[in-house]
Parts: sequence; C-alpha cells; structure tokens
Amino acid sequence: MSDNVNIEVLITDADEKFLSECRMCPRKCGANRFEKSGACGAGANLKIASANLHFGEEPPISGFRGSGTIFLSHCNLHCIYCQNFPISQMGTGKVYSISKLVDTMLWLQKKDAHNINFVTPSHYVVQIRRAIIEARKQGLIIPIVYNTSGYDCPDALEMLDGLIEVFMPDLRYFDSQPAQTLSRVFDYPKISRDAVKTMHSQVGNLILDKDGVATRGILIRLLVLPDNLSGTDKTLRWIADNLGIDTYISLMSQYFPAHKAHEHPPMNKRINSKVYEKIRRVMETLGFSRGFVQSM
Repeated sequence: MSDNVNIEVLITDADEKFLSECRMCPRKCGANRFEKSGACGAGANLKIASANLHFGEEPPISGFRGSGTIFLSHCNLHCIYCQNFPISQMGTGKVYSISKLVDTMLWLQKKDAHNINFVTPSHYVVQIRRAIIEARKQGLIIPIVYNTSGYDCPDALEMLDGLIEVFMPDLRYFDSQPAQTLSRVFDYPKISRDAVKTMHSQVGNLILDKDGVATRGILIRLLVLPDNLSGTDKTLRWIADNLGIDTYISLMSQYFPAHKAHEHPPMNKRINSKVYEKIRRVMETLGFSRGFVQSM
C-alpha cells in the first residue's frame, strides 16, 4: 500500500468528521485536514520521524529490552524551548499509511520491545486508534504507551478508552501565563489537569510486572523550568490532592535552552540546583514515594 494512501478508506465516518473539521485536540482549529494542515501542522496522513527501540525513558518504560518508540512529527503545542523542535515544529519525518504503522508496531514487537510508545500523539488520535485496533487483530500483545504533552481533549481520550495501557503525560505548567508565553496555550493548566484525571480514571495507578516494567497505569512527568516557571511544587500538591500520593512521578532536571529559548530570559539558562532541591523536598514532604528523581 502506498504511503500516500487516501486515509478515508481506512477510517470510519466518525473518524472522518474529526479530521474534516478538526477537533482532535483542545485547539479545535476546525481545519479540513484532508485539504490543509491543522494548527498542529499535520494533515490527514501520519508523519513519523523515527521508530526504533529506545532506552532513554523511565525504567518502567524502557525496561531492559527497550521501548518501541515512535516519534510522531508535528505537535499541538508551540513550545519556545522544545528540545525536539525539528520534529515537533519543523515537521521532520516521513508520511506513513496506517497499514505501514501497523507493520511498524508488529516489527517493534518482534524486536522484543516491552511496549509501543507513541511520542506526541495528540494530533493523530484518529489514525493511532485505527492502527492499534488493526495491530491487535494481527497479533500485537504488548502494551501501548501514550506519551503526551498533556494537552489532550476529552473526546479524543474517550476514543482511546480501552486501547491504551499506559499513559505518560506531562503536567508542564500550573499557571496560565507561563503556558501562554512559553507554549502558546493559555488554557493548558485546566486542560492538562482534566486530561490527567481522565487518564487516571481509565487506567489507575502504575502497575509493574516482576521485572519492574509497566503493564498498566499512569506515570506523570514534571519538567522543572528555570525559576520554577512550571510551578512544579504546586502541581505536586495538586496531584497529591486529586490523584493521591501513590501516583508515579518522574521529576526531571534535564531542561536546557533549545530552539528559541535563548531569546526569552530566564529560559536561556539551566535550572538552579537550589530551586530543584526545594521542589524535590516538597515531593518528599507530601509523601510521594513512587517514581523517579533525576540528578542535577
């Protein structure tokens, strides 16, 4: 099947409506993605930057055999500091038919991947949903990881209910102003928190097998930004109050100035070790004991 296959023959009428008046993500830009790109930069066909075993994720995701990671091109956020900006904002990648994506998922399973890990999937939910259904019919048995920025709408998450075993969302900002300034989405805090609650209701807390590899549940990533513009301490309190302290957290110190960050102080510097240590102590004080803390 050609990579440029007309996607309409592979999706349902309901799926087509999502794409012809796009409302797949919270932007609800209304673009007819069969004719032009949406606000995310993507058209109707999948575009993938890379697909292979990846060992750089959190231990329950990468495990000891690697995560079958599929990096999707484009993104519904426009973060000025994106470390993968050639993929997310320049759209680097190749067009895939849904059937080719299915073949890729099965190939990763044959390479002994622990899971299929979709990175930045929010603007391709229709296509991914169809690929998962087809891949399951053809023998895919490993878990699906939905590795997202957290900017996901309820309708899309409802479409995925029962198809995703592991959700791995970011909660990037507690307050609206940094979200608007740094990622161009003023409503990110409310949208992402609602999305995370929906994800948690679908899969619950993270469950690990005997080898410490995730089989089901949610793992929340918290990237600390310079001067704590992320409000990570407040986000930790929100998680404790709304999801509980048994939630798996990945507290990340890996921020570095990328893309356009050098034009926007204080994003033009690394995070301060004292700020990071203060947030780590908040995490401990609240009682979180499941998850991971990156070193400085």
